[in-house]
Amino acid sequence: MPLLEVDGLRTYFRTPAGLAKAVDDVSLDVEEGEIRAIVGESGCGKSVLSLSILRLLPQPPAFHAGGEIRFGGRDLLKVSQSEIRHIRGNEISMIFQEPMSALNPVFTIGHQLTEVYRVHRGVDARSARRQAVEMLTLVGVPAPEARLREYPFQLSGGMRQRVMIAMALACRPKLLIADEPTTALDVTIQAQILDLMRDLRESLGTAIILITHDLGVVAEMADRVSVMYAGRVAESAEVEALFDRTLHPYTRGLMHAVPSMAGDRAQSRLTEIGGVVPNLTDLPEGCRFEPRCPLAVAYCRKKEPPLETYEGAHMAACWRAGDA
Repeated sequence: MPLLEVDGLRTYFRTPAGLAKAVDDVSLDVEEGEIRAIVGESGCGKSVLSLSILRLLPQPPAFHAGGEIRFGGRDLLKVSQSEIRHIRGNEISMIFQEPMSALNPVFTIGHQLTEVYRVHRGVDARSARRQAVEMLTLVGVPAPEARLREYPFQLSGGMRQRVMIAMALACRPKLLIADEPTTALDVTIQAQILDLMRDLRESLGTAIILITHDLGVVAEMADRVSVMYAGRVAESAEVEALFDRTLHPYTRGLMHAVPSMAGDRAQSRLTEIGGVVPNLTDLPEGCRFEPRCPLAVAYCRKKEPPLETYEGAHMAACWRAGDA
């Protein structure tokens, strides 16, 4: 049994413009100790999917329109509020985007980190502080005792991100959701954060859902990857298979948009995917990528393609995937 199974999940939002189908019939699973990447442009539903798993979306305007999220055999959408609060932090943790806004600016790092141990582990203040120092040391924060007395604005972006990782891993969760953990960090700090996550996976056996738009990070870190577009999974495969033989035009477009200065990929102008992600309240009748797809034919405008298996575990939702 996989550690996490998302089956036909639908998360919608009621808006003045109509019903926004942010996550629409998404299915995926995560094995124990696996790094599962989820990629796609902004607005494709990646963050909404992760927040749905932890039931952190405000209701209303969000609501669950169908599907299941099974974690260790339990449907997270059906457990009580007290149960889901126990699961958050203890068994599933999340590294949020923008650590400067995720950390509370009016409390010290020590106050926020020790609170995790006091709430979830029920330990006293002295024990919580000792464990907080140990966790900051584990994630590579220098002089951890001093850092506990500081406020988020006193730390660099890389240090704040390490603090967020320390808070997420404080209770040794089985699953870590990392939502764009390297965004807005310089390349040196990015490499350090990715190395840290890889080491923690090896030492703690934590499974990771890595949400990113950086295919270079996916190639380096992930075991399997799901490509999302307009609230649905467009393609899903093991990383090697995806980069070796891409089946969906959207995935190919993402790969061609990665700049390169080597070999036949050297280019003077960066390739782009024309158009924009469709409005989630006014989706095309057929394939959602059809208005931007260079391979689209008339039939693509009539019916939405299902997610089908082509080779092994390689899946794609495209009427022309077999032509790849």
